[in-house]
Amino acid sequence: MNLFDTHAHVNFNAFKDDGEEVLRRCFEAGMSVVNVGSQYSTSKRAIEYAHKFANFSKVQPSDEGSTFEGGIYAAIGIHPVHLKKGSFTHIDPEELTEQEITTTGETFDYVKYLELARDEKVVAIGEVGLDYHHFEENDDVDFLKNLQKETLLKFIQLANVVKKPVMIHCWDGYDDLLEILTNFPVAKKGIIHSFIGSYKTANKFIALGYKLGLNGIITYGDGYDRLIKEIDLKNIVLETDCPYLTPRPLEKGTRNEPLFVSHVAQKIADVKNISLEDVAKVTSQNAKEILGL
Repeated sequence: MNLFDTHAHVNFNAFKDDGEEVLRRCFEAGMSVVNVGSQYSTSKRAIEYAHKFANFSKVQPSDEGSTFEGGIYAAIGIHPVHLKKGSFTHIDPEELTEQEITTTGETFDYVKYLELARDEKVVAIGEVGLDYHHFEENDDVDFLKNLQKETLLKFIQLANVVKKPVMIHCWDGYDDLLEILTNFPVAKKGIIHSFIGSYKTANKFIALGYKLGLNGIITYGDGYDRLIKEIDLKNIVLETDCPYLTPRPLEKGTRNEPLFVSHVAQKIADVKNISLEDVAKVTSQNAKEILGL
């Protein structure tokens, strides 16, 4: 069974002591993983990890007798919260954690990101997008929203230049995102990461050609069961967003890692009343298709 974690952050500080070991475990299990950058430094680190594992070719037979090659890949971009310099407190009641996150105030540098984007191990531009959830009390909200939109448009331009899909982060901004993706199309489409919208909203992204990334959030109860039931499996990809969003039944507070994507797959299998193997097979094929692998 070959699983594909389309959105991981083993390139983040939470894995600074054992990131290579974590990825090696994934590779040995025949998994594929996309490490996703949220600023220039973590984007660069994602590429470095991908090249470090480029020589660990592990090919496993699939059900049809063909082969599936597990791999470690990268995505590069600026998370919208990093467009403002400062910090915010991220409170996750499901994980029993409260974390102070420092934001860099990074400015998009086309030349630097173009160089990263052209790397053969970069399979998507992201994560980029809109985050209207983490504004602070004294923020100039209109300015920051416009900055996020302008930066997303620049990354869409970059994605079209290098002919790669996008990895979109969106929190409390689906209407604006739909308008942008409709008016400024991404040629290779992409993934709406950590989708938490309605079935109606999901269908709008699917109609534009996007896959929906589902992660541990769907295991926190039955709130997303209807969405899972009604969305065709061909439109879903799996992700962890590790080290965040640890899926159940793992204990709250456990650091998430790519191997735990199996719990997300199991939840989908249970809700759809299909086999775990079918979920793994179809979602991995979806990932390979949308990421051009």
